[in-house]
Amino acid sequence: MGLFLTTGVDSLANSSDQAVLVDALIGYGLSGEVRSPAAEFIDRINELTGPTISLDIPSGIDATTGEPLGTAVVPDRTVTLALPKTGLDAPTGELYLADISIPRTVYERLDIEYDRPFGDDDWVLLDQ
Repeated sequence: MGLFLTTGVDSLANSSDQAVLVDALIGYGLSGEVRSPAAEFIDRINELTGPTISLDIPSGIDATTGEPLGTAVVPDRTVTLALPKTGLDAPTGELYLADISIPRTVYERLDIEYDRPFGDDDWVLLDQ
């Protein structure tokens, strides 16, 4: 299996036969509108025809409000980490929650009620 890794929009612009594209451009702490070069990557990702999976939250989406901050990735699937983000009320595509092994004591110290939903699995499909 070959992996295609790019650091420039020009390289991404020339890729049309990708199997899966993983969106991990912008993380949870985004504030303000998406700027260049990330905006160009997002626009190109949305033009490609293969499946797109966003990691934690689609790039360009405010993790708290769910509002797009300028341009935003429209994924086929989002795999959010540890806890569902409040801004993922209406994501496009399927929404999964992935276990990243945060110890129960962390949730307890933050006074967050948490029942581990994973059973023996590493991720679960969330109802939307």
